[in-house]
Amino acid sequence: MFEFDQEIIQNLLRDSIDFKRMHDKHGKLELEIEQAYNQTDRVDDLLLGTMKKEKLQLKDQMAEMVDNYRHAHSN
Repeated sequence: MFEFDQEIIQNLLRDSIDFKRMHDKHGKLELEIEQAYNQTDRVDDLLLGTMKKEKLQLKDQMAEMVDNYRHAHSN
């Protein structure tokens, strides 16, 4: 995620509690979704869909924060 914005990501992780919280939650959901696909027991499709939607919403929110940071710090 955000391969080209690593410096901005690091700054936001250091300076923004909200960004760090979203980043951590996104990572947790990514791991949970991956584990759900690797389980032999089926995970409830509704739960999996909800997790994917939440992960995407977090990514969109973080992308907006990265974009706002970029614009605020461009010369």
